[in-house]
Amino acid sequence: MKSHHSNCTSTQAIHFIGICGTAMGAVAAAMKQRGWDVTGSDEKPYPPLSDFLEAQGITVSLGYSPENLPKKEALIVIGNALSRGNPEVEAVLNRKLLYTSLPELLRTHFLQGRHNLVVTGTHGKTTTSSMLTWIFECAQKKPSYLIGGIPKNLGQGACFPDPEDSDYVILEGDEYDTAFFDKRSKFVHYLPELVIINNIEFDHADIFSDLEEIKKSFHRLLQLVPSEGMILLNGDDANCRELGQRAPAPIVEVGFSENVGNRILNPFQKEGRSGFELFDTSFEISMVGEHNIRNAAMAVSAAHFYNIPLTTIHQALLTFEGVKRRQEILTAKNGITIIDDFGHHPTAIRETLAGLRARYGKARLWALFEPRSNTSRRSYFQEMLPQAFADADEIIIGAVARASLLEEQERLNPGALASQLMSMNKEAFYEPSVDEIILKLQRELQPGDVVVMFSNGSFEGLGDRLIKNLEEKR
Repeated sequence: MKSHHSNCTSTQAIHFIGICGTAMGAVAAAMKQRGWDVTGSDEKPYPPLSDFLEAQGITVSLGYSPENLPKKEALIVIGNALSRGNPEVEAVLNRKLLYTSLPELLRTHFLQGRHNLVVTGTHGKTTTSSMLTWIFECAQKKPSYLIGGIPKNLGQGACFPDPEDSDYVILEGDEYDTAFFDKRSKFVHYLPELVIINNIEFDHADIFSDLEEIKKSFHRLLQLVPSEGMILLNGDDANCRELGQRAPAPIVEVGFSENVGNRILNPFQKEGRSGFELFDTSFEISMVGEHNIRNAAMAVSAAHFYNIPLTTIHQALLTFEGVKRRQEILTAKNGITIIDDFGHHPTAIRETLAGLRARYGKARLWALFEPRSNTSRRSYFQEMLPQAFADADEIIIGAVARASLLEEQERLNPGALASQLMSMNKEAFYEPSVDEIILKLQRELQPGDVVVMFSNGSFEGLGDRLIKNLEEKR
């Protein structure tokens, strides 16, 4: 595949199958701005992305069909949610068109010759990459970025300005696979100069069979960091430390332990804020939880490697507003606080609840959990999940998403999970219907209660419906 610097005598055509993903849409717009003739298709084009693409002058076809493909020679980008059997994908293969994945497209057209900072790990990728991007924005570095969420300071999850304007690209590095034709993790395509590994645990049970497979993928990533680059590892995580022993590039461990290179000192949490010291400088963020202190310390360490002044980093973190769906307070009306959180892995749930318990003290803390991710739907975490809810007072487990696609013995058993929690003296319920969850909360919520919803989806619109019902009730 040729770089965009060559072969510009005629407009090159590029077509995105699955264009309405955040990253796909942002990259499609960037290709359009670079003079490519861009089209795309998606099953359900929906705002705000569909409006954004329309404003860029990009034609999006509704549904997947061979007719959507450009008639002239074109490069086809196939989204990672698509698989064999999709009529448009089948037509690409039958017509022998040149196709690629989004990570490979990024590598070829956006990442070559740049300073690429890749933020990885089982948890904290989105928050850490958002903090890091905001620090670089505040330092006037104008970074390109690709983040798997919406940082409130930035208003969008991906942005690729003209490469002439900036040398820096900050990427949330996902260990999930690249495409149906490329089963390597997405992050191996990102030409990393600096890599952050926040932590390593088992996840993505649909593509990894065990923790060793996941570690192998991270090992491959570390083999790509140049000798003048940098690897920042969680020095408190045994899996990260083990990987570091085999890495060919410079390593700095970041953490609370005594023997790490960048040691987090004097951590505190109070009134919804957290802080710590690093490089003889104090930092503060408007988020709670030890995990967020660690995320911020990683972002500080990475920015410091690129010589951003500590005063600028300090100021950027003070003004960092967080990320949508990461401990996001939806409402605090009538004395009842409702929080939306993306957590779906036991560790993420446990850390978030511990942070909220520290913030809200003795308030009655409700945890609503939808087993929706490819791992949480499975029985893999059946024994780990009860401990994750240790800091909650009342727990409601929702139905397993797309349950019929899994054999009964492979599925998480939500009823058994509720029973396990009750045996730990927790008030716990399994409610398979969201309507029943809302009715239960309507009856039982009292002023002073804090409700946190855990799901990597919409939980069937539970948050909006709950807020509406509470407003009507008053």
